[in-house]
Amino acid sequence: MSRDQIEILVILTATVGMFLWGRWRHDMVAAGALLACVVAGLVSTGEAFLGFGHPAVITVACVLVLSRGLQTSGAVDALTRLVLPAKAGMVLSLASLVGLGAVLSGFMNNVGAMALLMPVAVQMARRLEMPPGRVLMPLAFGTILGGMTTMIGTPPNLIVSGFRAQHGAGSFGMFDFTPVGLAVAVGGVTFVVLAGRWLVPARKQAGIEGFESGAYLTETRVPKDSKAVGLTLLELEEKLGEAEAQVVGLVHRGVRLTAPNPRRKVRAGDIVVIEAEAEVLATVLSSLGLKLEEATKPDKATETGEGEGKGTEQHRTDETDADADTQEEESEAGSSGEITLVELAVLPGSTLSGRSASDLLLRTRYGLNLLALSRQGQRSLGRLRAMAIRSGDLLLLQGPPEAISEFAADNGCVPLAERDLRIPDRRKAWAAGMVMAFAIGGAALGLLPAAVSFAIGVLASMALRTVPPRAVYAAIDWPVIVLLGALIPVAGGMESTGTADLIARFLMDYVAQGHPVVALAVILAVTMFLSDLMNNAATAAVMCPIAIGTATALGVNADTFLMAVAIGASCAFLTPIGHQNNTLILGPGGFRFGDYWKLGLPLEVIVVAIAIPLLLLVWPL
Repeated sequence: MSRDQIEILVILTATVGMFLWGRWRHDMVAAGALLACVVAGLVSTGEAFLGFGHPAVITVACVLVLSRGLQTSGAVDALTRLVLPAKAGMVLSLASLVGLGAVLSGFMNNVGAMALLMPVAVQMARRLEMPPGRVLMPLAFGTILGGMTTMIGTPPNLIVSGFRAQHGAGSFGMFDFTPVGLAVAVGGVTFVVLAGRWLVPARKQAGIEGFESGAYLTETRVPKDSKAVGLTLLELEEKLGEAEAQVVGLVHRGVRLTAPNPRRKVRAGDIVVIEAEAEVLATVLSSLGLKLEEATKPDKATETGEGEGKGTEQHRTDETDADADTQEEESEAGSSGEITLVELAVLPGSTLSGRSASDLLLRTRYGLNLLALSRQGQRSLGRLRAMAIRSGDLLLLQGPPEAISEFAADNGCVPLAERDLRIPDRRKAWAAGMVMAFAIGGAALGLLPAAVSFAIGVLASMALRTVPPRAVYAAIDWPVIVLLGALIPVAGGMESTGTADLIARFLMDYVAQGHPVVALAVILAVTMFLSDLMNNAATAAVMCPIAIGTATALGVNADTFLMAVAIGASCAFLTPIGHQNNTLILGPGGFRFGDYWKLGLPLEVIVVAIAIPLLLLVWPL
């Protein structure tokens, strides 16, 4: 071995060791490895940071942004209601949920897909009277499996495609991963759905985020095109029961009815007072086509507090006027685009105590809307904007981030842990879906390089406000971007020094002993093992040069080995640290570190059994 090969092997060994130790973040370790290679002269200073402009890195960042648009616009919520059965049995319900997660993961960030479907999974577990972990673990594994079906489904696929392009063969196409990936995903999803009930330990659910905020009281207006129009309150209550929400009051033509007759029909223009958890507000609103009442512009008299508490409300009850108000509000929100939802806790001694939203002139002074209020164990018989705020209340506010920060600082409030609170918008949901479809189409049809096609999609998302410009940079998982940008030059150093060929020849001579199929199985198994212990993108970046070197040494098709790396890097099922989706369910499922391999190990065996024959068939050696 040459000195350069020894040095880069030492750096690579230390890097993998640091990944496994987990003391420092993956991006810090990757950056350290890159700088060590530069200092040692293994990577030139001129090429040190070229990885950050690599098409794979740009594509990963753009897909993360477009995924955020699908999440926040309510597009996935609408798809969930359409696909998931409301009252099916355990096998059909679980198959629908896990299948939907796998499909979504093929076209958006699989961590985002998992986060979106987690509340649905918990509700399903309650309905089926199952421990939440027995729904959450199959869902997590299903979303991981779904990512391997397309080029944009997971970062390892993009990295593999980038390495192929660097070696002069061109990048893989959008759906080149589908023949093998889809078969593996279908087989894997089928297994986890059928075997999950026996192989997933029954654990009690741990606390999510460490606190419970309680249910919010929210006022929702019924537009004339709402599905709630014509329903009796009893029928409406049954529909809301699926989301664990309930009707606690009704306002009809300005009159508050605190105990309305269950047979009373809901009319357009009515205001329905709903009690629901913060996480299901989006589901409640989008499923019935309701609008948040406090997000519509009130009469001037109401904003200044006049007329509150007199038994009547200063609201327009004419349907046309209400719709006009809604359209006006939506156009104003669209013009600014800088609107967020934040939960604030009212501290003891706050200046808000004893005052209502009308008293505070929230819209006039701060440009904010009080959408909902949570008070543990208590309900108010008054209107939301007239309720006197107390210490300990939780307020759900909508408005510009600066205004919310100013309001919190001025009035003794603190934000709670960040939550994925989103108000569905049908027009933005369609826009987000169309932008993603055109970006995928442009790349899949070869009209544009993938990085360019998805970058155009991000620009369109910003212009259409499906992802506000402020939220674009927050949507990107920067540690992953830094990790990819840093490791790509390190992988280049492995090739330029001949280290990748050295490792490949060792595997070929002493492990595979010259048999291409055995070598392919070894590459797949080693990649899966590393992916269970360290970041899957880092695994792909380390294994791609070795896979190409192995194929070159054997004189066989490198594409077969690269596809094996893509499959293996997407199969982290043995530990909670191998993939972020496994980590997400650790607390909510009440799992322990050793609970994953019971379902994960046989799943990985199934993956190998399906993948090897299909790789040889679709990508012949």
